[in-house]
Amino acid sequence: MSTPTKSVIVGTAGHIDHGKSTLVEALTGTHPDRLAEEKRRGITIDLGFAFLEENGVRFGFVDVPGHERFVSNMLAVIAADESIKPQTREHFDICRLLGVKRGVVALTKSDMVDTETLELVRMEAEEFLRGSFLENVPLVPVSAKTGTGLGDLKKALSDAAASASTKDAARYFRLPIDRAFAMKGFGSVVTGTLISGSVAPGDEVELLPRGERLRVRGVQSGGKSVERATPGQRTAVNLAGIEHSALKRGMVLAAPGKFRKTRRVDVRLELLPSARKLKQGTRVHFHAGTAETIAEVFFHGEKELPPGASALANLKLQDEVLVLAGDRFIVRQFSPVVTIGGGAVLDPLARRPMLRDPGRAAFLETLERGNREETLAPMTERALLGLGHEEIVARTGWTEKEIQGTLEKLRGTGRIRIVSAEPLALVSGKLFEDVRKKIVEKVERFQKENPLLPGIAREDLRASLGKRVRSETFRAALEELVAQKSLDAQGELVKKAGSEIALLPEEAKAKEQIEAAFASAGLAVPSVKEVLAKLAVESKRAEKLLQILLREKSLVRVSAELVFHRQALGQLKEQLAVYKKTKSDRISVPAFKELTGITRKYAIPLLEYLDREHVTRRVGEERVIL
Repeated sequence: MSTPTKSVIVGTAGHIDHGKSTLVEALTGTHPDRLAEEKRRGITIDLGFAFLEENGVRFGFVDVPGHERFVSNMLAVIAADESIKPQTREHFDICRLLGVKRGVVALTKSDMVDTETLELVRMEAEEFLRGSFLENVPLVPVSAKTGTGLGDLKKALSDAAASASTKDAARYFRLPIDRAFAMKGFGSVVTGTLISGSVAPGDEVELLPRGERLRVRGVQSGGKSVERATPGQRTAVNLAGIEHSALKRGMVLAAPGKFRKTRRVDVRLELLPSARKLKQGTRVHFHAGTAETIAEVFFHGEKELPPGASALANLKLQDEVLVLAGDRFIVRQFSPVVTIGGGAVLDPLARRPMLRDPGRAAFLETLERGNREETLAPMTERALLGLGHEEIVARTGWTEKEIQGTLEKLRGTGRIRIVSAEPLALVSGKLFEDVRKKIVEKVERFQKENPLLPGIAREDLRASLGKRVRSETFRAALEELVAQKSLDAQGELVKKAGSEIALLPEEAKAKEQIEAAFASAGLAVPSVKEVLAKLAVESKRAEKLLQILLREKSLVRVSAELVFHRQALGQLKEQLAVYKKTKSDRISVPAFKELTGITRKYAIPLLEYLDREHVTRRVGEERVIL
């Protein structure tokens, strides 16, 4: 037999006495009761599954009750001698809540009724299915006892499988664990239905919600080792580096570093017509993937949900789980435990509902529509600090290609700005414009308040914007303002483009006096305090005038206390060059004092300055003139 090219999980739904088990055995040769026995004995990795290989498709049949999380296709079983029962309706509702899109209807026990009765049951079934996802699907009369119709049913299943979309192996890997055990000679093994991506021996995977990184030792599917398991397949993964007792049903193996565990999810919740109304704060059993936990229900804008209605809701979960946007879930009544509804996850990393968040419901409705451009723009707008690549993936499960394609479509709309390409960081167009305005305002205010300073320090400017502006946003906004010639950013200083320091007459005079005082002193300079004290301007302005001379390099600060005029330092370097040429390339501290006519107070700081400038180099107690 050729290797199947597609794996399809089929949920068998219907009343308990309508022959589901007998039909599955007739199709596959495996009776579900045998599977239950194997489960008790612990010898099967495919809990509750029976398999049929037909036309290149491997069908895995599993009963809907208890296995809802696996089902993406439905085989509805209706007994020809009893027609539709309440349990049939309940299973049908569950499949609808799970977003099942395809199916086949088998009219079992067709050998037990006459043609007229069979036609009546067919008409009743067609009426029941009208307007649903099973409208116009094949209704196949079949008898598991005589084998009549089995060929037609297999063909109908194959046709339905052909139209089933192949899950994308290029998506990020996720395998909800439904069983974990130890296998002699292999160690820890987990099993599950691979819902997205692929996995191969040697891969690194992450165990969520624990967050541990593990290595895959081996992979099995269809009862044999495979090089790579793909979506839709029942899969067993042999893991290195962990005891099987640490692995639990409900955990998920996933692509490392891509997803985040959560205790709050925003959802579209639908209540079955048969359920009682659901009040704000009600506790329910929550089932998603293989995870099961308790959830408290909080409605967005509603106080209660009547039977058969749907609403946007925030679920507070008792345990951490991994879910993504679009994942389907089921909720069961707390007690007695019966299915009362379900729906789809909209935001897997939801915040606690706030009274002052009027845009939340509209945002969730946008997520529900599933348009990527419509999703990414408001998601970015609602992110106070902007949105990074990791968060986009964790919230949406989108691949790199999907993210880049969405960004391309949003380019030029003004709704989002890419403030960093690697790693990717986005902010809303409005936030970016606000940051630009604030930068210009703060630069202008600084220069108005500090007219004697050439500009504001870049880091001080960034800090003044507060912690809610990420550094990438600041950098991108500043670069754009410089490119547009609104601002100048040279080195560490930022100023208005074309702005120059404008000195008042008394400031210009004081500046000249400072420079003259140091120029006339040669190397025996007065203290800075002494020079500034003689000026007509107040000390704060005098200090800023000194800073201007230092930035212009008219003056040079040699130590914390000593400032020299650049001409004096230039002449000193010339003296040393002559000394090296005429006397020696080495000079001691006493010889330096004698050469310059200065005291040790000036000599030592000047020699240390000359060392820093690579004019001299200290060797022992002497300097080598370079």
